[in-house]
Amino acid sequence: MLAIGVAANASFAAAFSGIPTTAVLMRAGYRLGNGELGFCLGLMGLGIAVSEVPWGLLTDRWGDRRVLLTGLLATALWLVLMAVFMAPLPGHIPGNVPLALGLLVLGLLGGSVNGSSGRAVMAWFREGERGLAMSIRQTAVPAGGGIGALTLPLLAQSFGFVAVYGMLAAFCGITVAFAWHWMHEPPASREPAAALAASGQGQAAQAERGPLGSALVWRLVGGMGLMCAPQVAVLTFATVFLHDFSRIGVAAAGLTVAAVQAGAAVMRVWSGRWTDRRGNRRGYMRACSLLTLLVFAIVAGLTWLCAAAPLWHAVLTPALVASLVLGGICTSAWHGVAFTELATIAGASRAGTALGLGNTFAFAGFFLVPLAIPALVAGYGWPAVWLAASGCALLARPLFPRAAGG
Repeated sequence: MLAIGVAANASFAAAFSGIPTTAVLMRAGYRLGNGELGFCLGLMGLGIAVSEVPWGLLTDRWGDRRVLLTGLLATALWLVLMAVFMAPLPGHIPGNVPLALGLLVLGLLGGSVNGSSGRAVMAWFREGERGLAMSIRQTAVPAGGGIGALTLPLLAQSFGFVAVYGMLAAFCGITVAFAWHWMHEPPASREPAAALAASGQGQAAQAERGPLGSALVWRLVGGMGLMCAPQVAVLTFATVFLHDFSRIGVAAAGLTVAAVQAGAAVMRVWSGRWTDRRGNRRGYMRACSLLTLLVFAIVAGLTWLCAAAPLWHAVLTPALVASLVLGGICTSAWHGVAFTELATIAGASRAGTALGLGNTFAFAGFFLVPLAIPALVAGYGWPAVWLAASGCALLARPLFPRAAGG
């Protein structure tokens, strides 16, 4: 069950994280300007954010298996349609409107995998196991993104976007086959009240209201959304920053982001196991927000020093790169832990809705942050970008709840 959840998330992550790595080729193939390209790519994140809560509600009503199969199959079929009708070919340039709509629908359909696979983890694993299981599931995002980054640009360059969309459709289709054969509905929900008590809640009235009526859930997802902003900034603009500001080659800048993804994957698994053993998920989230705040403040300070003292630029660049990698890992390591805590608060029977809400706030950053960064750079320079990332972590920290009695 965990392997199917990982495969489902990785299949879609290869699309939403991998397609942006073809941006240069996409810009040329579809004949787009930078603004049009950014808007089209942002719509995919918007589609995911808008669809997460409806998919989560449907998961709680229909069950994990039905929603995962329906969503993944629809995503695979839509990618086939994009390969046939929306890929640029000699004599046929679809333009920005079909591309924008295609990516928006892709996000709307692909949002189904997050809540359904996460709810299955909550039902199949007990308290004390869920943090590790959910964190392993969350490693599918950087893993799938890495697969997409390694393969999609080469496919686009060699065979065009028909091959890009076709390969992504094949990934989703293979996962559908796995889920059809091996995914089963979970056993009866295991002691949701005990899960709530373990998280320090145990409030029957809160459970009756459901996740959408819980102030604690809204606090937590708000903090998660703010903590995703620095992560999105690194994943989307670190290569541009390192290439343009630090004068690092494209390959080296790409390896820097790859180091962030690899470190995030390792830390997500470690943090899930560590917090399961100690029962300190809330404290861990607050610690990650504090560390993210401090590291990105250092990145902002080093960037300012490099701009103010050009002679020190070369000397400070290694420290700047190392700090950026550390910051990217810190702002990514908490995902599995936070989603486990969110689902625990909601209870296993309503975990789909809660996880959908959390992903709505998380993926809103994939739409908003890429729009905000160019404006910050144009108006105030790169130090303002990383200072804003630090500020987001500062705002997130009080939203993450304290441990019971803390």
